[in-house]
Amino acid sequence: MPFDRRRSESTAAEPSVAKAPPPARRDLLRAWMILARAPGVGVGVVERLIAHFGDPIRILAAGRAELEAAGLKPSHVDAILGSGDAAVDADLAWAEGEGVHILTRDDPRYSHLLAQVSAPPMLLFVRGDPAVLNDPTLAIVGSRNPTAAGRENTRRFASHLAACGLTIASGLAIGIDGAAHEGALESGRTVAVLGTGPDRVYPGVHWDLARRIVENGALVTEYPPGSAPIGRNFPRRNRIISGLSLGTLVTEAALQSGSLITARYAIEQGREVFAVPGSIHSPLARGCHALIRDGAKLVESAADILEELGPVLGSLVTRATEESATGSTSDESGLDAEYLRLLESLGHDPLSPDELIGRTGLPAQSIASMLLLLELEGYVSSCPGGRYCRTA
Repeated sequence: MPFDRRRSESTAAEPSVAKAPPPARRDLLRAWMILARAPGVGVGVVERLIAHFGDPIRILAAGRAELEAAGLKPSHVDAILGSGDAAVDADLAWAEGEGVHILTRDDPRYSHLLAQVSAPPMLLFVRGDPAVLNDPTLAIVGSRNPTAAGRENTRRFASHLAACGLTIASGLAIGIDGAAHEGALESGRTVAVLGTGPDRVYPGVHWDLARRIVENGALVTEYPPGSAPIGRNFPRRNRIISGLSLGTLVTEAALQSGSLITARYAIEQGREVFAVPGSIHSPLARGCHALIRDGAKLVESAADILEELGPVLGSLVTRATEESATGSTSDESGLDAEYLRLLESLGHDPLSPDELIGRTGLPAQSIASMLLLLELEGYVSSCPGGRYCRTA
């Protein structure tokens, strides 16, 4: 189904008879979907039932006495036996559209890495290419309100690592997530894990980005079509972001950032955690510094990540260079002495124009015009609070 904003709020797409699965596969998919939609019946309960009965079809064929004998609570039995068909029919109709898929845990296209984590999703709803879910993948996450430097560093890391052959996974949120997807699309593929149904894009400002991700990767969610952006969905989707990935990179995050939830999931899943250090004065560096204190690998370049992942990436490591993923330093040789003096005074921490006046002795009018030119040329970036920082 082509990516169409007008369809975003619908829970079904136009059916395509040619894409309908064989009857046996459709019956199995329906059984999985009934279990996934049974209220209050989580992944752990279904896993116990699979171990007991063998497959979802046999679970649904069992009577109340058999289900209770398998250890189910009466409420779980009621939920499974009372599941309606209307919602499942709508999901199946959606899956018959072009470019959309529903993957069960026994589907060979289901992510092999995600299948290894505790309580992996019973179903994955996918828009785009499901094959991307088994690419070597790195998650990149961080603040929803990053600094200009944090956003640019993220974009460059993602672009460089995607060029080296890694698929970049993130959560489609504003801020660092969006920068990670944008960077990955410059040179490779990316996966966005949603906290909504696959037919919705949240936040809405990422409509065009989501469309490009569908064309060069995939949108993935465990929530069925029509699911709204409920707050509790987003921390849960973080376990999928880390679960799809060999490791998680946090580029900029405050101590209370949701991206630290993703990092904790990665640790629990036995995956690598990487963090980019920042200024000791920046609140948005404290989350990364806390991760580093707790054992995350300090990262300054793409080579740091590829070296750590070398045993599982093999030949990808040989394609990395020692060039920092944040890019080589801008060529400043063409700047005159006063501009070089201003850059040297600026350093790498955000400063206000008044602080630069005090450090350089230059008049306010000169500082203002020089900062404007340096920003236009890409040497500095403006930061919140009227401050400026040197770009990577």
